[in-house]
Amino acid sequence: MNWFDTLLKDITSFRIFLPFIPFFVAFNVLSILPIFVSLTSSMKLGERKKVARQSILTGFLISIGFLIAGKWIFALLGITVADFQIAGGILLFILSVIELIFPERTRTFPKETMGIVPIGIPLIVGPAVLTLLLIIVNTYGYFSTLLCLILNLLLVWLVFDQSHWIIKLMKEGGSQGISKVFTLLLAAFAMMMIRMGLEGWSGLISR
Repeated sequence: MNWFDTLLKDITSFRIFLPFIPFFVAFNVLSILPIFVSLTSSMKLGERKKVARQSILTGFLISIGFLIAGKWIFALLGITVADFQIAGGILLFILSVIELIFPERTRTFPKETMGIVPIGIPLIVGPAVLTLLLIIVNTYGYFSTLLCLILNLLLVWLVFDQSHWIIKLMKEGGSQGISKVFTLLLAAFAMMMIRMGLEGWSGLISR
């Protein structure tokens, strides 16, 4: 049986779509949507849609690059997944503190690159997604991994692209207060990443 027959069998048996659910859980678009709304609440609709597209493109390129050379880069630099989690968590935590204490500072962040950092990485494509990539590709192969990755990124883009309805529901009076709550969620998300990284460190030390 050649590779085409194997692929056809996976498609007809829906095995090719099995990685979709693990990716959906790892991306967790419903939990990162409030953070996206908080960071882009002061933007116009066109700017917000542009950031959404930029973040998805960034997530896709980072994922592809990591899929190709992730193990090699980590081994070369001596980086562990725990290191990546802690670094990403610290970055998001600093951003959330600035947003809470000095909100005017975050409004000066370049809109041209906000979709890259912090939204594209580590918010959309963080340690969970990158680690899952290496696990799934060894189990299901490259085609199935790429297909389910792209489907999940399209789902994230669709949710982000329609986020203006959420901002419209906030209305001007409640947008600032809700934005602060969303920023606290960003801080909590960052601390979770740091905690998971520290737990990973402790696991490596105890070996």
